[in-house]
Amino acid sequence: MTVESTAARKPRRSGAKRTSAGNAKKKPAGQTDLVQLLTPEGERVEHPEYAIDLTPDELRGLYRDMVLTRRFDAEATTLQRQGELGLWASLLGQEAAQIGSGRALNDSDYVFPTYREHGVAWCRGVDPTNLLGMFRGVNHGGWDPNSNNFHLYTIVIGSQTLHATGYAMGVAKDGADSAVIAYFGDGASSQGDVAESFTFAAVYNAPVVFFCQNNQWAISEPTERQTRVPLYQRAQGFGFPGVRVDGNDVLACLAVTKAALERARTGQGPMLIEAFTYRMGAHTTSDDPTRYRSAEERELWETKDPIQRLHTYLTKQGLADEEFFAGLEEESGVLAKRVRDAVRAMPDPDDLAMFEHTYADGHALVDEERAQFAAYQASFVTAEEGI
Repeated sequence: MTVESTAARKPRRSGAKRTSAGNAKKKPAGQTDLVQLLTPEGERVEHPEYAIDLTPDELRGLYRDMVLTRRFDAEATTLQRQGELGLWASLLGQEAAQIGSGRALNDSDYVFPTYREHGVAWCRGVDPTNLLGMFRGVNHGGWDPNSNNFHLYTIVIGSQTLHATGYAMGVAKDGADSAVIAYFGDGASSQGDVAESFTFAAVYNAPVVFFCQNNQWAISEPTERQTRVPLYQRAQGFGFPGVRVDGNDVLACLAVTKAALERARTGQGPMLIEAFTYRMGAHTTSDDPTRYRSAEERELWETKDPIQRLHTYLTKQGLADEEFFAGLEEESGVLAKRVRDAVRAMPDPDDLAMFEHTYADGHALVDEERAQFAAYQASFVTAEEGI
């Protein structure tokens, strides 16, 4: 199954737009399963199991990471609209989940991403421009996975959880003091690959953290059409713990992921983190979310914006001034220009390259398809010359 999952793309019935903000059952006041350290209003709160103490520099660093990641993501979306990229999967709204978890990693930990973990890639030191070659069609991934312990993007939904689990089993056999983290979405949680990964991770006590970014929409399918219980509770059936964290709270995501990774490193086995967040944009640039969800739902989640809540906290606490924010805005502009220049300097995709690496020794059917496609492409040149 690819990014544009046929099953997930099934249209919803007319008039069936969902207006609720989530699928979790409401609890009495004061009771919640959600780990939160920074409220949407920018107020610090405590949690009995997860705590974190960061310096002002570290807090400003998290804010910078989120702002620059969002700016890069916006530029990539614009470049796709301008025809420079074939497709783009935006992370808009999920910056806290990715930066918080990404900054929890040790250098020796290994990451297995999907195709939307641009913020985690930033935390691992992958040059943002290297993420774009695949979406332009000029390479199969623009970085060496072992240089940053950050695997290439995985398009097949859920398969990276198998890769991560197998790698973690190897880490355990090697006796290494490191952990593995696998990212996937709420839609991927319905895949058999994920269930198999949970089984093997539990049985072999693999040092792996499963990080599910529940952005509540698997393309056009809401979470309540995929599960009857909150996603984090699924871990119980496989024999390891699960926790739900406010995915728009960068501090909570950092604290919970640090604890889960340390648990894995010390031989206590796997853990599932469900980062409860929201996909503010389209599933990809080929998607139109207005066809299946309401404007009111998005407006509700705009009040929980992960960047704004940390901005509010930094300002209220006197931890960042206008000079800091102005400097960051300037840095964002420099990054955006570098991204634009890098993409426009890339070569045009080779239209026939996709046929070259399907079979090692060639295949008659592929040869036939290549010839047909080449003739189709040539017909456009012929038509233009005839004008």
